[in-house]
Amino acid sequence: MRRREFLQVGLLSSASILARSRSGLLLRDNGLDHASMENPGSSQAMGSPALQPYVDPLPVPQVIRTTAGQKITIRMQEFYHKVHRDLSPGRIWGYNGMWPGPTFKVNSGAPLTVKWVNDLPTSHFLPIDTTIHGAESNLPEVRTVVHLHGARVMPESDGYPEAWFTSDGKRGPSYVAAPYHYPNCQPAATLWYHDHAIGITRLNIYAGMAGFYLIRDRQEEYLNLPSGDYDIPMMIQDRKFNPDGSLLYPVERNGTHPVWVQEFFGDVTCVNGKATPFLEVEPRKYRFRLLNASNSRFYFLTLIRADRDGNISGKPADAPAFYQIGTDGGLRESPLPLQSLNVSPGERFDVVIDFSEHGGKNFAIVNDPPPSSSRRRERHVRGSEIVPREVLLFKVTKRFSGKDTSVLPATLVPVATLNPAGAARERFLSLTELERPWDEYPIIGLLGGKHWNDPVTENPKADSTEIWSFVNTTTDVHSMHIHLVRFQVLNRQPFNWVAYLQSRNVVYTDVPRLPEADELGAWKDTVKTYPGMVTRVIAKFELPVGAQLRPGTKLRYVWHCHMLEHEDNEMMRPFDVIS
Repeated sequence: MRRREFLQVGLLSSASILARSRSGLLLRDNGLDHASMENPGSSQAMGSPALQPYVDPLPVPQVIRTTAGQKITIRMQEFYHKVHRDLSPGRIWGYNGMWPGPTFKVNSGAPLTVKWVNDLPTSHFLPIDTTIHGAESNLPEVRTVVHLHGARVMPESDGYPEAWFTSDGKRGPSYVAAPYHYPNCQPAATLWYHDHAIGITRLNIYAGMAGFYLIRDRQEEYLNLPSGDYDIPMMIQDRKFNPDGSLLYPVERNGTHPVWVQEFFGDVTCVNGKATPFLEVEPRKYRFRLLNASNSRFYFLTLIRADRDGNISGKPADAPAFYQIGTDGGLRESPLPLQSLNVSPGERFDVVIDFSEHGGKNFAIVNDPPPSSSRRRERHVRGSEIVPREVLLFKVTKRFSGKDTSVLPATLVPVATLNPAGAARERFLSLTELERPWDEYPIIGLLGGKHWNDPVTENPKADSTEIWSFVNTTTDVHSMHIHLVRFQVLNRQPFNWVAYLQSRNVVYTDVPRLPEADELGAWKDTVKTYPGMVTRVIAKFELPVGAQLRPGTKLRYVWHCHMLEHEDNEMMRPFDVIS
């Protein structure tokens, strides 16, 4: 018996969802021939113009340096952006008219207030599917709300998906009028902010609405890591473009919804808003904060010797290592040398690369996925696999500015291990999908067997420690993110998913597997959950320092898959922290 036959009671039937999906459709100009949508197939197969890699320099996002108690206004705006030398500027949405938005640099313990202002048009320029929950035709097309990913904040400043607002004064049911307050009561870490409006998060982030938020502290400063011009954030996103330089977001012409695509895979990799750029560096140490801000793509990043044009001319062993010094939630206990990085949507890898022995050489970061099933459903995307290889080219040709006094210390910061024996409870949370019988195209995904609007079932007490065990019954790797908290990965363990879907009992089929090397001795807020595995994480549900609440107060946050096409189609659930 097949997996989809066991999905839980209460899930909409395939027939009812297909009927609903035919009832509403809203398209905006995105360069597609809408008349051709009657033909079978997917516009996912449409490709970008051929673009020569490594001809544009890497831009570094503008920095906003903040002080304690500062009040800042950030405006969401439409503008035109040139992504490649050979493309005309295309329409983009971004914060303060930039893609990525400006980088916040804040000090730990120094609170900040941000007023997010929506100055966007009232019509979307990307294709909306009105059959997706939260994007119905009676709602405004353009709705925004900002989530600071990885931040410990009160719920009214967390960017709840239904707290959206529009440029013409419309408000979502959970809207809060006050500016957002970020206490920054957490250690140094690479966070990022992005749109989180229910039903259209995938479109708004794809349009350009994301930026970095870097928290610094004295402990990090004491380590004397590369800093200033040698500390560079890199936002990695795959995109597709029309010949005129505009963004192309595909429409599924023969899917389970009239517009929604199961996952987006672009054929061009952009870094900080430029297509496959180059970066000229000095022969010294650099710190790079790598963020996968793609909709659905997992990146397998390898550094490899290349010539001045980016043609591969060596092996990974000829290149300097990635020294991972930090993860989503902050610095590691010690640097970890890696030859490749497996980065899921929403994850951050904080690395140091030492070019000091490589003056005059060139090294390419390439996306080089293994030929295993860990590449997930990319094989199911119509138009064959889409795996752009070129990411970025380092040219170690910049004039040396002076002695490199930064260090890569043998130890970084202590990471207190959370003890599973002290957990108040363990929650088993299923990840399931309903698929169309004849081709296994997904119709909907659910978390814990529940829809977004179902009653809350996860309600940890404030300051309690819990284990959340993600039970993945699907054929995908899902990138799971929990708001408010940072967690530690305990283990992964294979289980019998057929038995689980029949009885809801987890029957393990092998011994637990240790966390991956890059997850050990580290804090996370986003984790890869592999098919047929139970992925266990442990978290303490701490509220911001100084929070004063009456006993029994419910504080609402969310947990979800960070593959944005999944998140927008019900793979997101609210949870309550009880004071």
